[in-house]
Amino acid sequence: MPKLERDGEVFVLHLDADDENRFHPDRLSALEALLDEVEAAEGPRALVTAGSGKFWCTGLDLDWLFAHGDQYAPYLERVHALLARTLASPVVTVAALNGHTFAAGAMWALAHDFRVMRADRGFFCLPEVDLDLPFQTGMSDLVRARLTPQTAHEAMTTGHRYGGEQALAAAVVDATAGADELLAAAVELARPLAAKSKPVRGRIKETLYRETLAALRAPVTD
Repeated sequence: MPKLERDGEVFVLHLDADDENRFHPDRLSALEALLDEVEAAEGPRALVTAGSGKFWCTGLDLDWLFAHGDQYAPYLERVHALLARTLASPVVTVAALNGHTFAAGAMWALAHDFRVMRADRGFFCLPEVDLDLPFQTGMSDLVRARLTPQTAHEAMTTGHRYGGEQALAAAVVDATAGADELLAAAVELARPLAAKSKPVRGRIKETLYRETLAALRAPVTD
């Protein structure tokens, strides 16, 4: 399960798991509780979300979902809520992408303010076209809001896999680093921005991403 540590003004949310950090309902509950803790903290603060091993996050837990088809809509709504919460968070957020970042996991990374990706290993990918899975409107809006039109088109319609340097060139991520420096680079990106984590920042983001947030918060109907 995820765990939270603190390095001065920076909280580090470790996504330690052996299942590709997929969004199992229990993991969603744990993430929600830890985000509550970060948001309730007083004073300057920022959040770095870090994976371990080969994976950062590969999105929906399809095994669980196929076994609980009657919970499709409420499950997706919880995932959408996590995306919306991260996108609109007043807390400065940085995703430290240590490894594969796929599908809804890639969307969660995009919902963070900034992304630092390992330069030499791992891919950022939206593979829905290869999985025969259409994008929910809110998810599509999120991708289009956070990537350039050209990159969003390529990523969504071809399932292209972006390595670190290619992701940097396409502005999918904001920086790259070696494996041993990745977490430190993300923390040092977040630290000087910690003082900006205040309510007005959340209100600015609510306006900036108004249409995307409305779509993510809408009931899932299909």
